[in-house]
Amino acid sequence: MLKYIIENNDKYQPGLSIDCVIFGFHNNQLKVLLIKVPHNESWSLPGGFVPINQDIDTAAVTVLNERTGVEGVFLRQFATFGKIKRNDNHFGNEVLKYLDIKPEEGKWLTQRFVTIGYYALVDFLKIIPTKASVHEKIEWIDHKEVPELILDHKEILDKALDTLRIELNLMPVGYNLLPEKFTIPELQKLYETILDKKLDRRNFLRKITNIGILTKLEEKKNNVAHKAPNLYSFDKEKYDEVLKNGLNQGW
Repeated sequence: MLKYIIENNDKYQPGLSIDCVIFGFHNNQLKVLLIKVPHNESWSLPGGFVPINQDIDTAAVTVLNERTGVEGVFLRQFATFGKIKRNDNHFGNEVLKYLDIKPEEGKWLTQRFVTIGYYALVDFLKIIPTKASVHEKIEWIDHKEVPELILDHKEILDKALDTLRIELNLMPVGYNLLPEKFTIPELQKLYETILDKKLDRRNFLRKITNIGILTKLEEKKNNVAHKAPNLYSFDKEKYDEVLKNGLNQGW
C-alpha cells in the first residue's frame, strides 16, 4: 500500500494524514482498534493519507475502510497534531529498504505530516475488522492495556479519550456501544469505564432517567444469579433529539 502511495503521491495531499481512534465496549472493557505492520514492532491507530480529490471528512471514512474494512460508522473530528518532529525517523532507511522504496522516492514519505484525529464509537459485536494485508495484525485491545504505539499515537488516543469524557457531559453515549437491550447497571458500567471513576447508583439512575432517552421494556435479564434486573432500550428519536440539543449536566 505504501509503495503504491509513493508511486502515486501526486494523488495525495502532501504533509497531511488522518488517524482514527475506534472505540468499542465489550465485557465491561472499553477497547480500541489497533494495527501492527510487519516493518514496525509498535502498534498504531488506523491511519493514512488524504486523497487530493476528497474533503477531509470523506477521506477519514476512506482511510478507515482501507485500513480496517470498517464502514458505515460516524467519525467525529476531535484534534489536529503537528509537532515539528512528529515524523522524524519513523520512515528511516531500513523501513524504506524493507518496502523496496528508493531513498529519493521516499522523501515524500519522510517529510513531517500533520495529522487530523477522528474518533468513533461502534458496536463491538457488529464490527468485523479486516486487515489490509495478510502481513498485518488488527486487534481490539483494552484501552488500559495498550502496548507501545508509533509516533504520537498514544497522545492521539489519550486526547480522544479525554474528548469522549468531556462530551459525555454534553451528549448521551451508549447507542453504538451497548446491545439493543441492556440493564441500568450495564449502562452505568459503560459510563464508569469511560470516565474511569465510580458513580453513585441512585444519582446515575436519576440523571439518566431525567434525560428521557430510555425505554423500560416488559422484559428482565435472564441467567443472572440474583434478582433479575429490568431491560431497557434507547428511544432512538429522543436520543437523536438530545444529541442535537445537548445535555446540561455533568457526571
